[in-house]
Amino acid sequence: MTMPDYKISYAPPQGRPLGVNPTFRFGAAVLIPILRAITKRDWQGAQYIPKTGPVIVCSNHLSYLDVLMLTHYLYKNGRAPRYLGKSGIFKTPIIGKILLGAGQVPVERETKAAGEALVHALELLKAGHLIGVYPEGTLTRDENNWPMIAKTGLARLAIISRAPVIPIAQWGSQIVMPTYSKKIKLFPRTKIMMHAGPPLDFSKWYGKEEDPEALKEATAYAMRAITDLLEPMRGEKRPVAIFDPHNSTLPRTGNFKKAR
Repeated sequence: MTMPDYKISYAPPQGRPLGVNPTFRFGAAVLIPILRAITKRDWQGAQYIPKTGPVIVCSNHLSYLDVLMLTHYLYKNGRAPRYLGKSGIFKTPIIGKILLGAGQVPVERETKAAGEALVHALELLKAGHLIGVYPEGTLTRDENNWPMIAKTGLARLAIISRAPVIPIAQWGSQIVMPTYSKKIKLFPRTKIMMHAGPPLDFSKWYGKEEDPEALKEATAYAMRAITDLLEPMRGEKRPVAIFDPHNSTLPRTGNFKKAR
């Protein structure tokens, strides 16, 4: 399934924050005051995010709220990000048009057309945008909210584009909006921690974007970096066994709690 009705813009990023456009700025003006009203912030590591040029940021995924919180963090630190999101959201009246107007890109997950995501991401990076990626591809299935074994899309994108990759760990969004819930806890305000780390080095895998084992290694490397940032935020050590959705009977996408 292709997406002929969607017009994707690869125009170079403009404005401040870099990459902003009128629709993006409108969304930020509406949502940022709301986010500030219901959350507190513990933001660290913004110095690692390049102010200009192509860059990939990758993060763990805990809640439907994550994208808004990560966008807030990036926006206030000089970049208006682009995401590749599941196409169903873009079919929602009003919200879909706002997302498209803000430069976000719809992707048909778990279909042959999902490969188009890589094409879109590469074009956006060539233009100089910041791309936000959740390597797990969905909210974590780990029962204690640790990052799980991820898909290899991030690794492939990093290897082909050779753009800087910045790991970011986030914690707290799952308290405001629990995993796969749409209910919001307004008060007391929850502290949202967002910590970025130094750029990751994928050079040992350059030229190996078609090597499945290399992609798995590179993916594990990125997820390990995110988890290394997350451990001190949580004050805990990661589990020895990392949850692997490929060996699970849970559905690959969607609300697995409802499916149970």
